[in-house]
Amino acid sequence: MAWRSVGANNEDLIRQLKDHGVIASDAVAKAMKETDRKHYSPRNPYMDAPQPIGGGVTISAPHMHAFALEYLRDQLKPGAHVLDVGSGSGYLTACFYRYIKAKGVDAETRIVGIEHQADLVRLSKANLNTDDRSMLDSGHLLIVEGDGRKGYPASAPYNAIHVGAAAPDTPTELINQLANGGRLIVPVGPDGGSQYMQQYDKDANGKVEMTRLMGVMYVPLTDLRS
Repeated sequence: MAWRSVGANNEDLIRQLKDHGVIASDAVAKAMKETDRKHYSPRNPYMDAPQPIGGGVTISAPHMHAFALEYLRDQLKPGAHVLDVGSGSGYLTACFYRYIKAKGVDAETRIVGIEHQADLVRLSKANLNTDDRSMLDSGHLLIVEGDGRKGYPASAPYNAIHVGAAAPDTPTELINQLANGGRLIVPVGPDGGSQYMQQYDKDANGKVEMTRLMGVMYVPLTDLRS
């Protein structure tokens, strides 16, 4: 993805992403427009490039969040269980929440952001509450502290899983927590080496098919000791 842009504000950024075909659907544009990046990115929130948020972590570029929503949109339905691994600032987790809420309300809907740094867990909750306190208060959106490489079995199986850091190889544990009919998107490859965004689809019989989507560059998926 070579295109880069900067918006005058959040709405302008989303408009440019849509005009350039990065955002393909009105529903994704709406979710991103309603989730102002200024609440999640203290520096250059409307620049289409990764930005530091503390703890040696960045918030991904807006175009990568747009791609994640577009690739997962068919799985983002009322009643779905969604796992955002390495949820960081909480931005994409909020977008998942708003995307599904716009489709309808279901008591079973669960969007879980999992982050292994306690400081980032606190930061993301503060960001979400600054944006709209009702998201966490609803009980449909959770931010938990834990090793995202192991998923979050308490709310499995998941209809959609997004991973915001690179797994060194096939993330078997996350695939195991994917529901039949579910989709996982995850960057795979060594730190500093060739990485690809890969899509894993599990069919109604539990058979998994992998599709390589694009070359990417992500920080590695780690725990606090790595």
